[in-house]
Amino acid sequence: MRFKNYLILLVLFFSATAFAQSGQVKGTVKEEATGLTLPGVNVLVKGKQANTSTDMDGNFTIQAIPGDVLVFTYIGYATQEVSVIDNRNIDVALTEDATELKEVVVVGYGTQKKKDITGAVATIDGEKFENRVNNQLSSLMQGQAAGVQVTSNSGKPGGGFTVRVRGTSSLSASSDPIYVIDGVVTSDTRSLNPADIEAMSILKDASSAAIYGAQGANGVVIITTKQGKSEKPVVTYDTYVGFQSVWKKIDVLNAAQYRDLMEETGRNTDWSLYTADTNWQDEVFQTGFSMSHQLSVSGKSNNTSYYISGGVVDQEGAVRSAEMNRKTFKVNLTQDVNNWLKVGTHVNYVDYRDVDVTDNSAVNQGGVILGVLNTPQNIGIYKENGTYTSNPFQDWENPISSTDAAQRGYRNQRLFGNVYGEIEFLKGLTYRTSLGIDYSNATSDYFLDPFSTSYGRAMQGIGRYNTYLTNYYIFDNTLNYKLNVEKHALEALAGVVYQKYKWENSQLERRNFASDQITTPNAGSIINTATADKSEKTNSAFISRLNYGFDGKYLLTANFRADGSSTFGPNNKWGYFPSVSVGWRISSEEFFSNVTAVNDLKVRAGWGLVGNDNIGTYRWFGGVGSGGNYPIGGVIMPGTYPSSIENRDLKWEATEQLNIGVDFAMLNNRIRFSADVYQKKSKDLLMSVQLPTTTGFGEAIVNAGEVVNKGLEFQVSTVNFDGDFKWSTDLNIAFNRNEVTNILGGTLGAGDIAGRGTSIRVEEGRPLGQFYGYEWGGVDPATGDVYYIGADGQPTFNPSADTDRKIIGDANPDFTYGITNTFSYKNFGLNVFFQGSQGNDILNATRFDTESMIDAKNQTTVVLDRWQQPGDVTDVPRVSTDGSIANSRISSRYIEDGSYLRLKALTLNYNFNKDLMNRIGLSGLNVYVTGENLFTITDYSGFDPEVNVFGSNNTAQGIDYGTYPQTRNIIFGLRASL
Repeated sequence: MRFKNYLILLVLFFSATAFAQSGQVKGTVKEEATGLTLPGVNVLVKGKQANTSTDMDGNFTIQAIPGDVLVFTYIGYATQEVSVIDNRNIDVALTEDATELKEVVVVGYGTQKKKDITGAVATIDGEKFENRVNNQLSSLMQGQAAGVQVTSNSGKPGGGFTVRVRGTSSLSASSDPIYVIDGVVTSDTRSLNPADIEAMSILKDASSAAIYGAQGANGVVIITTKQGKSEKPVVTYDTYVGFQSVWKKIDVLNAAQYRDLMEETGRNTDWSLYTADTNWQDEVFQTGFSMSHQLSVSGKSNNTSYYISGGVVDQEGAVRSAEMNRKTFKVNLTQDVNNWLKVGTHVNYVDYRDVDVTDNSAVNQGGVILGVLNTPQNIGIYKENGTYTSNPFQDWENPISSTDAAQRGYRNQRLFGNVYGEIEFLKGLTYRTSLGIDYSNATSDYFLDPFSTSYGRAMQGIGRYNTYLTNYYIFDNTLNYKLNVEKHALEALAGVVYQKYKWENSQLERRNFASDQITTPNAGSIINTATADKSEKTNSAFISRLNYGFDGKYLLTANFRADGSSTFGPNNKWGYFPSVSVGWRISSEEFFSNVTAVNDLKVRAGWGLVGNDNIGTYRWFGGVGSGGNYPIGGVIMPGTYPSSIENRDLKWEATEQLNIGVDFAMLNNRIRFSADVYQKKSKDLLMSVQLPTTTGFGEAIVNAGEVVNKGLEFQVSTVNFDGDFKWSTDLNIAFNRNEVTNILGGTLGAGDIAGRGTSIRVEEGRPLGQFYGYEWGGVDPATGDVYYIGADGQPTFNPSADTDRKIIGDANPDFTYGITNTFSYKNFGLNVFFQGSQGNDILNATRFDTESMIDAKNQTTVVLDRWQQPGDVTDVPRVSTDGSIANSRISSRYIEDGSYLRLKALTLNYNFNKDLMNRIGLSGLNVYVTGENLFTITDYSGFDPEVNVFGSNNTAQGIDYGTYPQTRNIIFGLRASL
């Protein structure tokens, strides 16, 4: 039964329970602006247990004596403290404090009050994941913002994530958003320390992202890091230890069952040589361990704000030999030199290392995950001579050889940040200049000795050393003017931006090593690969923005950016990206003044055009290839040849987006609600088209494709209880529909998998991520062969690849969602975060290697129900004695429901009493325990439903082929502050 009917909609509507108790002090609480009484206001005696709340008429009674201090708190209003002088009545007037509406949000090249934003901007406060330790930023974004889909490509330490803001919008260019960290644009966030993050803003629509022009088509994630705030220096130490484990294992054939299967296929051997019974999942999967230490000091004094932090994270993965280590150092400084000049810097240094394990590959290609399933349990780990064992019938070595045999590592030393200055020429007129850099120097090395593995022996050892140097800088200068006159609020921005990227890479591989004592490539006598390449790219842009508000009710934002890029042909070097959005705060209108239950009601509408230039370098050039060598007089002379045809008209991929939204707050801001509907049309997508052979080229890159995304997003935040016991809920849910509207009438194939051809079909009128294959019919009881349903609806044992294949599944979810409940009682806190995806299909390609019975690989216990004699009724076909894939073609049999609901994080924390802290000289002490991925509800039969063998690929989505699964994590942490 498909897992299709669960969706938790936890939007709780509530009211505070008023109660009264007899006491010595009585009073009434009113709203200062209107004079209306306020029911449900929380009243407590400071430092004591006595508390109550106001009744329906705003009255309260509480036990208190002269000298006590009463504290009045109410959602949406400023907290007020009143001293008890005698037993007279106390009348209190609370002033509105719509903090949520006054919140300042970082947007492109500036900030805006949240109440004045007219685009689709999601914000994530760093406090939301303060006790949710994690090593990667993208994981912390998952499930926190409607319309932002985050999928783990793999569960390995340092494994990447695929982030899609309002769907996939390109065919061949990147669909990942850009990240702006303290003003520096980057696409790599793996080395960022999440503990340094203050807040994130996600610009989802074109009206908010257009100021990033050619880079904004896939959304923009703006990250601000922490600054010093208090006059007193704050020293904070964070530490945690964690344990990781694979949350699920898959049953495979034991030694005896594997022997029976092999004999049925006609394979036999001297089984007395293979008497082990090795559980490879137990050998490869382990309890991983992680540890983190972070020390920071921050403060603000003498016009200087500072935040300095250093940290180290060590992680051993749940798969043998997988490791990650990250050391970070960060400095944020801001200095007010005088009343017109401010200077500052953000500097980050990261030393990142990891040891990868091969996944997404078959056992005979070194794939570790498929290795634990496909390696027969009949063999041990090592032979008597110390080399690794292999399959009795093939030279496929056991998975420990893939984890342990080769020495390998990756290291990235990265420096990124900026320096800036701000000059206020006149009141409201500010000039800002900033120079940002991102310098990354990465290396990877590999050594396979010439003795322990069959591949190493065949190559007589392999040594590799690769370098990857990235040098990026951004220089921007902006002029900002703010003016407030009576009911008019105006802000104008203009500026210029210059960016340059440079990449330098080299690869060296040598073979034929005499021993394993020298592991660097210089010890190999045969050069197999020695190459190097360089490339660069520059962008120049003019930016502008206008914000205008009248009386806080009528809002306008307009952006315009002109972008020039070296990536595109001279006829379309420049792209122009305008946007406009408007807002109307209905709740501020006179006719709405009597609707006291509603605190804020704003409607928004926006339109904009943004671009995508992340398509690689030199795509418009007529390329020249090397390697066209030719002999002259018996001597091989180097030669070149035309490798691609010039296209001087090549231009930006452009995305046009229309967004309409509403923001709503009611019941003293206890309930806040936002909804957006959008249409996102991406056009001029880069495609390869076939050329006549008379041109001398097979294909050319042109702007031709179109993809449309349409969707709905909902975000709800509620305060359910607000007293000694507090409970708040955040819910987001997003629906996105994707459609390819133009690929020149043709089709595209993608997702080649397991030697069975393409599994994905891209065609007009359908979404990206459509699985393409045969319709499974069943197993013929007479022969044990599989029959398929042909295009004519009739069974066939020999389907035609041209006519009988059809759409058999869709990797796109019907909707994605996240639900967070936060509880606190006195010093205890509890955070419960669920995240899920509903309605998406997965092609479980792992089953091609674990159920097809076409070779000597071990299989899962599913094949115990295989057809063995005429008359057997089963859905598992017979064994194949000739290696034919006829019974295991890409078909609907391998399409599974990938929906899941996951308890992504559960955190229990305790804040020690401040009086106790003061006695021991601390300003705060918090201890917590966090569980991640504690349980997952899914019908998916593989290791994990949150997978994709092809990573961030736009067209090949939702395919599992031996992917490193997500892990269950238990983390114990402590945070202490001076």
